[in-house]
Amino acid sequence: MQYHQNIEWQSAWALRAKIQSGKLSSEDLTRALLDRVRRLDGRINAFITVDEDQALAEARAVDADIAAGRPLGPLAGVPVTIKDQYFTRGLRTTGGSRLLQDHIPDHDSIHVSRIRAAGGVILGKTNTPEFGMYWRTAGNVAPECLNPWDTTRTSGGSSGGAAAALAMGFGPLALGSDAGGSIRLPSAQCGVFGLLPSRGRVPRHGGFGSTIFFSAIGPMTRDVRDAATLLSVIAGPMKGDVFCRTDAPPDYVDALENGIDGVRIAWWDNIAAADFSDPDVVSTVRAAGRQAEKFGAVMSDMDIVLETEDVDEAWRVLDFVDRHADLGEAIMADPEKAALLAPYASSRFEWAATVTATGYSRAVRRRAEFIRHLEEVFEETDLLISPTIGIVSPVVDPNDLTLRIPSLVSYTLPISFAGYCAASIHCGFVRGMPVGLQIIGRPNEEALVLRASRQFEKALKLGNRHPEFELDLAS
Repeated sequence: MQYHQNIEWQSAWALRAKIQSGKLSSEDLTRALLDRVRRLDGRINAFITVDEDQALAEARAVDADIAAGRPLGPLAGVPVTIKDQYFTRGLRTTGGSRLLQDHIPDHDSIHVSRIRAAGGVILGKTNTPEFGMYWRTAGNVAPECLNPWDTTRTSGGSSGGAAAALAMGFGPLALGSDAGGSIRLPSAQCGVFGLLPSRGRVPRHGGFGSTIFFSAIGPMTRDVRDAATLLSVIAGPMKGDVFCRTDAPPDYVDALENGIDGVRIAWWDNIAAADFSDPDVVSTVRAAGRQAEKFGAVMSDMDIVLETEDVDEAWRVLDFVDRHADLGEAIMADPEKAALLAPYASSRFEWAATVTATGYSRAVRRRAEFIRHLEEVFEETDLLISPTIGIVSPVVDPNDLTLRIPSLVSYTLPISFAGYCAASIHCGFVRGMPVGLQIIGRPNEEALVLRASRQFEKALKLGNRHPEFELDLAS
């Protein structure tokens, strides 16, 4: 295997260019990353399953395509990790649940199918809490995934394995999902980039725990252009998803460098989170957000206060009940199966079973009201910015798997509730831990959110600092 310096930190687009030009083989790249996973993943538990043989076979197939001069896809030869909520043909998919610890699907989810068609090499399945239902990545199949920057802390949830794998240099591309913050929160906590697509922009298919209103599938990366590329691969209509948009997505990569000159941006003053947010986190993120004026954006003199009363409770009703209908009702009807659930999963399903039709109807109405409120807010601005999370990543308590911390989702959950799009970009450190800036856009305006994210990425220049050094010093 040919040695390539710092290959683990290079972007997917740069790696693809090297593979296409013959400067690097996909097999060598895949072997290097697999070796890194073998050596280091025991420290953080980012993966549930790694498929070395199949990954190498897929890499060799790309190298053969290059040798034969065949056309290449946009991910040609680049390793991708898949959150273990989504089906991978012939590769174990557990959903983080003991009920499915030996489950091997006979087909791919639509996202995995599109990634394979684009030439992506599936490295393995990243860790997730059971059915993606907790803010820590603590399931029943693998040890809890820890934060690469400080292994006493959580990597976040529920796409914590995906974020930790990126932060540890286990690959440049990851597929995650987000119903209330599950892409954005671990991205902020682990210092990487994550994008929540708006409702229906990416189809939902071939996974566990999807809900009617939430659970968007999106890209997680260390590089904004990589996220735009992966989003372009997985977005687009699908006949089998009745909630999916039917229009073709724009070219996210082509528009990425267009800048945000003249774009109106406002700061979201989340007064509902003021009592349980860390002032150092909020001030660090706000200082990063002011960089937007250097890009030609027009920053509002007035902060925005969103009307989020009862949004958290209405989200709980819609999310928990829909997951109960999709998965929980059948599981809870079988006492032997119910006994295998994690405490947070069983408690959610039990609570969901008590919700009345009246309660569900009121939650649907509250969602409609909040969407109308956001539409009025966005008549005066093009983007909202805020912290992704108002605190640094919490220290894990292994003895408590039911605790709910409102501050974790106070900035992310309302955006999922409305079906808007948002990104979290690494924007600094507080007491040695990364924090994230959330960039919020209207539905189907992922291209604008990505353009803004790219401008912040260039201004903040945080891509050269990695947690491996901190881990090595502590070992």
